[in-house]
Amino acid sequence: MRTLLITGPGGAGRTTVAAATALAAARAGHRTLVISADRADTLGVALGEAPDTAPAAPDAHPALTTLRLAPADRFRDDLLALQERAASALDLLGAERLDGEELTPLPGAEELALLRALRDADRDGTYDTVVVDLPPTPQALATLALPEQLRRYLRRLLPPERQAARALRPMLGRLAGVPMPAAWLYEAAARGKDELAAVQRVIEAPGTTVRLVAEPGPAGADAVRAAATGLALHGLRTDLLVANRILPDASPDTWLAGLGAQQHKTLDAWESTYDDVVRAPHLGRDPRGADDLEALGLTAPAAAPAPAAWPVTEAPEGDGGHTYVWHIPLPSVTREELGLIRRGDELVVTAGPYRRIVTLPSALRRCTVAGAGLREGELRVRFAPDPDLWPRER
Repeated sequence: MRTLLITGPGGAGRTTVAAATALAAARAGHRTLVISADRADTLGVALGEAPDTAPAAPDAHPALTTLRLAPADRFRDDLLALQERAASALDLLGAERLDGEELTPLPGAEELALLRALRDADRDGTYDTVVVDLPPTPQALATLALPEQLRRYLRRLLPPERQAARALRPMLGRLAGVPMPAAWLYEAAARGKDELAAVQRVIEAPGTTVRLVAEPGPAGADAVRAAATGLALHGLRTDLLVANRILPDASPDTWLAGLGAQQHKTLDAWESTYDDVVRAPHLGRDPRGADDLEALGLTAPAAAPAPAAWPVTEAPEGDGGHTYVWHIPLPSVTREELGLIRRGDELVVTAGPYRRIVTLPSALRRCTVAGAGLREGELRVRFAPDPDLWPRER
C-alpha cells in the first residue's frame, strides 16, 4: 500500500492538496482512500460533497473513497468500552460510572482517530493508495511520533517481567476478598502495545512518505526548514514539496508583482535545496470540486524513495583502536539547535523545537559517547568501546 501523509504549516492548503492528490491517484487507476478528521469538513468542501462520516465513493471518481472521521463518537465508544472492561477495579474504588451523554472528546481525539483509521486501512487491504490529511506540521509530527512514545512509556511503566508473579494473583485475591486489578491492567497494556505496534508499522512502512505543502515566502521557508528537520529526526521521508498558490509570473498590478517576485525567490531556493518540488497555481478562488482540483496539476504518487537510514560505521584510531560513528541525517539544523544526552541505552536528540528518544543499536550500548559533530546536514555521534563491557581479546 502506498501511503501519503499530507502536512504543512497552517493555512497552506493541506486539505486541498490532499483531495487533489487522492483524485489524481484515483484517475490513474489506483483504488484510493482519503482520510480527514477536520471538524470543519474542509475535505468535503474541497471535493464538493455533502457532510458524511461513513466511507463513501464521492462523485469526483468511482475509485476514490473518502473517510471523514467523527472523533467524538469514537472517543465516547472507546471510553465506555474501557469503563466496562475495568468494571471490577472501578467497583473496588467505589467509582461512579460515566454516561455516554456526558462524555466530550479530550484534546488529541482527532489525532488518535487518524492513527486508528490509518491502521484499519492497512489491515483492510482494499486500497492501493491512502492519502491522510494531517494537522499542521508540529501537531502532525507529534501525532506520528505518538505510537513510538507510548510504546516506550508502556515498556517503562509495565515491563513484561513484572508479570512473573501473576500465578499468585488468584490466591492474593481470595486472601484479600477483592478482585485484583493487575491481570486486566497487563492485558490492556498488551493489547495497547499490539495496536500501537500496528500503527507504527504503517508509519514506518517502505511505501509511506510525507508530502509537505507550503506557500512560498519567508514564513513558508521557515516552516519548511523546521519541518524537514523534524521529519528527518523521526526517520520520516519526504517525497514531495508542494509549493501551493503560485501567482502568475507577470502581473500589471504592482502589489501582485511584488508578491509574485517574493514567491519566486523562495521557489528558486527550494528547487536548489530539495529534490522534488511541484508548483500548484493559485486559481484566484478556493478550489472546490473535481475540475478545480484537477486544475492544480498534481499527479498520482510515484514509487516511494528509499527508506531513511541511520547507519553505524567503524572508524580506525591512531593507536590501533577503533570507534563507531552513528550517522543521523538532520538537514537544515544548526549546531546551536542541537542537543544530545546519553541515558542508559538511549540517546535523547534535540533538533530545534523537536526531540526524540531513540534506542541505541546493540553494538553501541557497550560503548561510551566520545564526541559528536555536524557535517553536511548529518549528525555524527562517535562511540568508543567501553573496556568494562566490551569482550576482551585473548
